[in-house]
Amino acid sequence: MSLLHLAILLPLLVSLFIPLLYKKIRSVHTGWFVLLVPLTLVIYFSQFISQTMAGKPVTATMNWIPSLGINFVAYVDGLGLLFALLITGIGSLVVLYSVYYLDPKKEALHNFYVYLLLFMTAMLGIVLSDNMIVMYLFWELTSISSFLLIGYWYERERSRYGAQKSMLITVFGGLSMLGGISLLSLLSGSFSIRESLATVSTYSGDPLFTVSLVLFLLAAFTKSAQFPFHIWLPDAMEAPTPVSAYLHSATMVKAGLYLVARMSPIFAETPLWFYLVSSVGMFTLFWGSLNAVKQVDLKAILAYSTISQLGLIMSLLGLGAAALQVEILPDSLYTIATVAAVFHLINHATFKGSLFMMAGIIDHETGTRDIRKLGGLSQLMPVTFTIATIGTLSMAGVPPFNGFLSKEMFLTGVLEVSNSGLFHLETWGLLFPFFAVVGSIFTFVYSILIVYRTFLGPKQLDKLPKKPHEAPIGMLLPPLVLVSLVILIGLFPNLLSNTLIRPAVEAILPQVVEGGGSFPLKIKLWHGFNLELFLTLLIISVGTILFLTLPKWRSLYNRMPKQVSLNHQYDALLRRGEQASTAIHDTVMTGYMRSYLVYIFGFIVVLVLSSLYFLDAFRFDVDPLSSVHAYEIVLVLVLVGSALSITFARSRLTSIILLGVVGYTVALFFVLFRAPDLALTQLVIETVSVALFLLVFYHMPEISRKEERIKFRLGNAAISALVGLSVTLVALASLSQRSFASIAQYYIDNVADLAAGGNMVNVILVDFRGFDTLFEISVLAIAALGIYAMINFRKTGGIDK
Repeated sequence: MSLLHLAILLPLLVSLFIPLLYKKIRSVHTGWFVLLVPLTLVIYFSQFISQTMAGKPVTATMNWIPSLGINFVAYVDGLGLLFALLITGIGSLVVLYSVYYLDPKKEALHNFYVYLLLFMTAMLGIVLSDNMIVMYLFWELTSISSFLLIGYWYERERSRYGAQKSMLITVFGGLSMLGGISLLSLLSGSFSIRESLATVSTYSGDPLFTVSLVLFLLAAFTKSAQFPFHIWLPDAMEAPTPVSAYLHSATMVKAGLYLVARMSPIFAETPLWFYLVSSVGMFTLFWGSLNAVKQVDLKAILAYSTISQLGLIMSLLGLGAAALQVEILPDSLYTIATVAAVFHLINHATFKGSLFMMAGIIDHETGTRDIRKLGGLSQLMPVTFTIATIGTLSMAGVPPFNGFLSKEMFLTGVLEVSNSGLFHLETWGLLFPFFAVVGSIFTFVYSILIVYRTFLGPKQLDKLPKKPHEAPIGMLLPPLVLVSLVILIGLFPNLLSNTLIRPAVEAILPQVVEGGGSFPLKIKLWHGFNLELFLTLLIISVGTILFLTLPKWRSLYNRMPKQVSLNHQYDALLRRGEQASTAIHDTVMTGYMRSYLVYIFGFIVVLVLSSLYFLDAFRFDVDPLSSVHAYEIVLVLVLVGSALSITFARSRLTSIILLGVVGYTVALFFVLFRAPDLALTQLVIETVSVALFLLVFYHMPEISRKEERIKFRLGNAAISALVGLSVTLVALASLSQRSFASIAQYYIDNVADLAAGGNMVNVILVDFRGFDTLFEISVLAIAALGIYAMINFRKTGGIDK
């Protein structure tokens, strides 16, 4: 295992010791030990910046299932490194924040930090895996760990509901991703993302390529809460605030954006990719910002704002696909959408992380997040007020903060692509600027709403559960670091332009490097009086008017019937699913073994007979069969006659004798076929079995002649006949054709050399099929323990006699 693999798995490995630390060292908050993990990782990953800047990705391979082409290939390029630094950097601040947010006397900290570290490893695995199967495993691990984190306060009904909702939707996307991976690997012949990209021109015209594209996007849209799959994200707010801050700023929801960015070099030249990614993202931007305004819970407002911002970044990644439809130049304006996507990804992590921490501080220090009860807190909580002001103004795209820079680039990218004439954008392409501006207007409204209703306006101290006061410095420090980055990046954006942004853009658009060799990038705070600046002024002006008139038009939200909402449809779908499953259960699960056997055997019959018919698999050839002698026919008649006679026997003693005849006849067959060991084993087992049967049945009464006979059932008879027919046809087909050479000769040639044995049967059982024999012994041992336990409980009164 390389050091890079160890870094990815480090949080998972450390999580194994967290319960022990929590139990043995209760005097120290467990979070202080956990904090060392992300701090170590962010320092470790920082050393790769110089290599990714030089266009030299780092690769490390750990063999896993090489025969299937599945190995843990860790791959660090500009895109993977950017996400790794976000995951570990924001993770460090979140862990520090949680030390002061979570009370060790009230919370099960060992559970919380185990889930959080598991989540961190899962995210690092996603962004640093080149093998798609390995990436998928980490992808599903994020769904499991986020389920545990969201449902951390499992005693609350809403926490359980939110955890289940996120799990169902994101796992659906994960299964879609698995389908996309299967199809893409089938087309490219590899599970490697880089190898699939290298040969994409050979299979991009295949119809399965489009199906794979859609399946990958379903995974990305569900994970990054794009419309209509966004409904899980607001309910995920039932998690503790440190989880919300981490999930929204750097991890879970960013996984879908990463997937789109990583797979863009493969799919982006397909027009469908441009249409789906850009249009879904743009509508999500509009829908999220529109719904954020009507929320009254601080975290709910921020949740919908995250949906909106994720839509903005997703749309930029889609619009960036236009760069692949034209001649790539290092300074091409068509690449600005991708640059803006990467830049806003970083900016969003800074201001959204600080805002969620701000919301947690408000809840922690006042006892509520309801903006209808808040107000006038600016004088009582001045530092928190400063954090909220800087974070919301950056989110609203107001200069000189970093959000303004990426928002300007967003508007530039939308205008350039809509005027490009690509993909017939000269008509409906005007919708992009429209939704971009409208979504940005509502973004400005809910940003101002957060600050005004929480910190300005009249005080309502009588409505607060707690007397408000400023948070301790430990809780304020993480958001202060983030808002400092908001200001620093806004004033000096080129600190990141060539260190993190350019390498990430080159990973998303590798054709840029191939075509132009380098990608010089310089971000400016002031671009003069251009259309983007006037649109920003329009957004601020209209947004201010809408905020001031909010009481007059906010009631419009109440006119939308709840029955048509996506949340209502989701709940209805769950209810109908439960009702349908209950109806099926009550119909199928009758409690009768006969019914279950009918289902099982009926399915086997349909599967076997249809396979033989449609695959033309049945063959009957007597040439490979040995000649049959008269004494073998006699033994078969005795065997069949004895077996049939058992069903008509009226005496238990007669049944036991006939059963023994069947066993001893089989032993005679082994003798005739020159298998003395098997014959001896059969004789011993049969003798012991008959003796045990006689011992047991000696003490039982004779079979009553008045015993009710089972009625003849045509359906059961048909199933029995068809099962017999199926087995017979399969046996005849197997004897009539040989797809592979017999393995018998291999045993004959190797028994003495490989196993140093002279008895072939014993060597096969002990050496060549040793695991099979071991598992059989294990099954017998488990059965014996179960029988012993039942007998022991019965003797001690543990089971009702």
